[in-house]
Amino acid sequence: MSNKSDAARTTNPGKRNHQCVKCDSHEGKTRITERVWEALCGKRTKQPVALAVLFVLMFIGVCFFVKANQAKEFEKNDYGVFLNADASSLERFKMYETIVIDAQYFTKRDIELLHQNGTVVYTYLNIGSIENFREYYTTYAELAIGEYEHWEEEEWVDVANPDWQKFIGQLSQELYEKGVDGFFIDNCDVYYYNPHESIFEGITAILQNIMTFGKVVIINGGDTYVAEYRERYGAIDQIMTGVNQESVWSSIDFDSGTFHEQTSETRDYFCKYLETCKADGVEVYLLEYTTNKKLIQKIKEYCKEQDFHFYISSSLELR
Repeated sequence: MSNKSDAARTTNPGKRNHQCVKCDSHEGKTRITERVWEALCGKRTKQPVALAVLFVLMFIGVCFFVKANQAKEFEKNDYGVFLNADASSLERFKMYETIVIDAQYFTKRDIELLHQNGTVVYTYLNIGSIENFREYYTTYAELAIGEYEHWEEEEWVDVANPDWQKFIGQLSQELYEKGVDGFFIDNCDVYYYNPHESIFEGITAILQNIMTFGKVVIINGGDTYVAEYRERYGAIDQIMTGVNQESVWSSIDFDSGTFHEQTSETRDYFCKYLETCKADGVEVYLLEYTTNKKLIQKIKEYCKEQDFHFYISSSLELR
């Protein structure tokens, strides 16, 4: 019995000592809290008030941190080109302010959903060549006028042909009715391939018709045609509102399927061309293909300096 009592006496003081330690710790925290409050406000106050204010300040700080990270997380990219994407990518497109898609493979509802997210939608429209995977290929294949180097599924097309011009007019009308915000016109370079007056006039007729929709019209490439139009008429605002140029700073080795840095001669030529277009009052876009971090940084710095839009892709697929 005496052993049990001794054990009890041994245990109880330990518990009391532990409780005292907790009390001392609590009092210490109280004094620390009051000192923090005194340092912040320059006066002493009661511990409950100080704790409440500190909790409020901590809550505000946490909310600010969370919102800042959310804003960063949902910050949109300026520009993206996704010519081989389909409606399964709609969620991904929400991360872009402006996108280029091939709206022939999207519905009007798809485009409405993108608009609800605040995304501007331009559609790809190939006016200068015909592709063998299009539904209309067999109808107009006889209008092909030559092979398209590096793109086996395409052939240059006779843009001077009235049937082709009428077809492109109908197709652009269908795309317009889907609610697109503009047109991304490809292969005006047919004039570089075949620099005849009929080709020049054919491109001009097609572009001027598309301009009647009152939408954005971006010519991809086409520098030879655009320069000739400017030379003849002194301005380019009758045929375009923007220009997109591929491979200004980067280059493509089609034989090996690899990307490299563009030659200084070609780069300087296209930079001058784009800066001239900018002076004409059109929006300028660059589409580059590279994974080189140093080159990517150069592209970003140049576009920031010039106030140009840009998209850098790691693949020719543009999905």
